[in-house]
Amino acid sequence: MLTSSYVLTLEVGSTITKANSFALSDVGCFEHIAQGFAPTSIAAGDVGVGVEQAIADLEATFGPLPVERETFVNSSAAGGLRMTVHGLTYNMTARAAREAALGAGAIIKQVTAGALSSYDLDETCEIRPNIILLAGGVDYGEKTIVLQNAEKLAALELAAPVVYAGNIAIRKHIQQLFAAAGIELLLADNVFPDVDVLHVEPLRRVIHEVFNKHIIHAPGMACLGELTHWGILPTPGAVLRGAEIFAEALGDCLVFDVGGATTDVHSVTNGSSEWAPRLTEPEPRAKRTVEGDLGVYVNAHNIVELQHDPEWSARLADLEAIPSTERAKELTRWLCAQAVELGARRHAGVVSDLYTPTGKRQIVKGKDLTAVKWVIGTGGALTRVEGGEAILSRIRTGPGKYLLPYPEARLLMDRDYRFSALGTLAQAYPEEVKITFRDWVAQETAAESPRTLLRSPHAR
Repeated sequence: MLTSSYVLTLEVGSTITKANSFALSDVGCFEHIAQGFAPTSIAAGDVGVGVEQAIADLEATFGPLPVERETFVNSSAAGGLRMTVHGLTYNMTARAAREAALGAGAIIKQVTAGALSSYDLDETCEIRPNIILLAGGVDYGEKTIVLQNAEKLAALELAAPVVYAGNIAIRKHIQQLFAAAGIELLLADNVFPDVDVLHVEPLRRVIHEVFNKHIIHAPGMACLGELTHWGILPTPGAVLRGAEIFAEALGDCLVFDVGGATTDVHSVTNGSSEWAPRLTEPEPRAKRTVEGDLGVYVNAHNIVELQHDPEWSARLADLEAIPSTERAKELTRWLCAQAVELGARRHAGVVSDLYTPTGKRQIVKGKDLTAVKWVIGTGGALTRVEGGEAILSRIRTGPGKYLLPYPEARLLMDRDYRFSALGTLAQAYPEEVKITFRDWVAQETAAESPRTLLRSPHAR
């Protein structure tokens, strides 16, 4: 139950801090009131300065915020936790750990499979991880290598907490081992409890808990943590949670967030029954991929090089962080289109032929997106440059080499930058956020303008 009819969400990004104010309506949805922006003040040594400026920008439109309000915070300003992952087989436990980490506030710096070597251990020490993940073995399966890896990691005497998400049969032994070494151990359910069973949500929650403890050490972040009873949610996790709630309310979705440095792709779908028998390995229902080489400003050169296009390479002289000229807008539009198409193909399942003694058959490796009903654009570049809907439309091709959404999938554009804010609210008020998504989509349908999602007459 809301303690006040007003809520404030704060998003402390690496470059921009955003403040959004919402009021709970009589029908149970969050109505957007106003929005404010300010540069994130990491360089000033206190992110709270940028937060105060963003709130002041919001109040310039709305007026003073109500004293009785509830505050929610998400952030990516401190970066993610440096995380090392140690599993038994790459395609099972180590891969599952990657799925759990993305969106939970962790950045994978090392993945090992099988028995840890001295070289592996030296690399782990050099990384100085904030969190170590130990996994391996289905429940009541392989024990020896996992125990040996635990002993080797404990002997490193690193300050980082260890999360164990492996074979349940040796959990007590693992607990005793790290307790004797004086190392903090956190437990999560096995990420691969059985063959072809992927179980990432419990591990994702544990990683988020560690992130929340870690992020308050960023300059000024501790004060922000005191503003909310819900902890600080990693911004990618907020977007992923928003996508999960949207899918529950309106159907399977695919969300693109194209930025200056990276392109994040989130999907929430189980895929179709047509392609399920051909999958070679399980995929999580909620999946996030981060394309660190696909950005429309910092990594614009990478996109041009990947596409081998000399014409656009020559146009990089027109590149602007915030496009102001028509040539700069054209360039950013083209970069966005390439980032979306490349990001979609990397996220989607790939269809290939496998030749067996009984003949040729098709197999799928990766995420089946053919059941997606909604393709959503959010973030900065994609929503601020004209033509975003046309860019998203290009990936609605249906199954081919890649299992992409069908042309019938609807397009929605979060022009007012509120998807992550709603995802943050959803950790406490999922039903209200569902109603909010349904209400706005109904408004768009009634207006016969499905191009814009979450648009409010009160927002600037």
